[in-house]
Amino acid sequence: MNNQPLRNTTLAWKKADTDHHIHPFTDHAAMANGGGTRIITKAEGCWLEDSEGERMLDGMAGLWCVALGYSQERLAKAAYNQMVELPYYNTFFQTAQPPSIELAEKLASITPEGLNHVFYGSSGSESNDTIVRLVRHFWQVKGQPEKTVIIGRELGYHGSTLAGVSLGGQSGMHAQGGLPLPDFEHVMPPYWYAKGGDLTEEEFGLAAAKAVEDKILELGPEKVAAFIGEPIMGAGGLLYPPENYWPEINRICEQYDILLVADEVITGFGRTGHWFATERYGIRPDLMTFAKAITSGYIPLSAVMVGERVAEAINNSGDDFNHGYTYSGHPVACAVALENIAIMEELDLVNKIKTETGPYLHKRLNEALGDHPLVGEIRGEGMLAAIELVEDKATRKHFADIGKVGGICRDHCFNSGLIMRATRDIMLISPPMIIEKDEIDILVDRAKSAINATAKDLGIL
Repeated sequence: MNNQPLRNTTLAWKKADTDHHIHPFTDHAAMANGGGTRIITKAEGCWLEDSEGERMLDGMAGLWCVALGYSQERLAKAAYNQMVELPYYNTFFQTAQPPSIELAEKLASITPEGLNHVFYGSSGSESNDTIVRLVRHFWQVKGQPEKTVIIGRELGYHGSTLAGVSLGGQSGMHAQGGLPLPDFEHVMPPYWYAKGGDLTEEEFGLAAAKAVEDKILELGPEKVAAFIGEPIMGAGGLLYPPENYWPEINRICEQYDILLVADEVITGFGRTGHWFATERYGIRPDLMTFAKAITSGYIPLSAVMVGERVAEAINNSGDDFNHGYTYSGHPVACAVALENIAIMEELDLVNKIKTETGPYLHKRLNEALGDHPLVGEIRGEGMLAAIELVEDKATRKHFADIGKVGGICRDHCFNSGLIMRATRDIMLISPPMIIEKDEIDILVDRAKSAINATAKDLGIL
């Protein structure tokens, strides 16, 4: 009798996964009790297929990253050709290779004015770690080593490393491991819907910016090194700032001589209908991080764009910048990024999102769900949208058991062939940027069906 386990079957994969794989951000006991993972085996365009042959529309582009959709042969060929030519060499020890050089030049040409220098990593978390090193080294070089404190925001997300979690303001992450580290502070986010009270959005925008100024004055400007923020707060619930928020942040950072860091890991490379959301909000960053869509998620790559002020100080310090990663400027990743950007440009994808598919997505969402009794607010721009589920939309009252309703809705989405993420009770949408109008119709119809099913579970419909 053959006692060897069956391989390449859903049951075998699920068992091996449960036995050996520790997943990110996962309650493993609940996952095992719920029947284990769903095994994704194929993907094309905006669609995923699991090991049982079920197809799902990916409303989250993987983790915000699969900009050009799945199965783009040109990206695969770019990786293959580079692997044959030069599969790897490092960028340490006064060495470089053509893809990392050419990509740096390209990035300097498409990022906002003044960001002309690139430091590579492999993930947004890595690049935000690099921010901490760059910021503190800059102030040391400038003869102000006491400037070490970095201010972030509650609900902000800047990665999962110790430094990334400390930069961010996710309390659940802080609770595990005694974080944040010293010299990281947090202020309230520009989240008018939940925190604005009776203030207008304009009044709240100034109040949220003033919270940054108040923290600087509390700590002492001579101790504060930088302020970091996502132009639009992604994992925190797609929180859109009032229009006057970022101009006031620019003023505050310049007045108190504090470096301004924009985290564009989610918003970069066209997702908002602009190449970078810093352009959309008029942000003037000294440093900017990105990852995800730079390669459409096909291979890990991230970068920090460094402004002239910081680059000049560090490059002319006379010392090594003692920081870097084995895969900084990996030639295969850089080759894929170059091809990815080239395809975006050929498709005029950023402009299409701004003028065509982005407006269509938000029009359809508001038509389908704007009056829904469970929906408090629909917000977004370009290929980003959030649907905030509330107990009472008239008073903006949230559910007491925060996150429960979002979890119910997410499961209804999942079971009806739509991937949509839940943050607390906010349903997040970030599909592949190549999505067409007919697929947007499917996405909205399935989202409405899931929200209706959730409302019925709650006795609302």
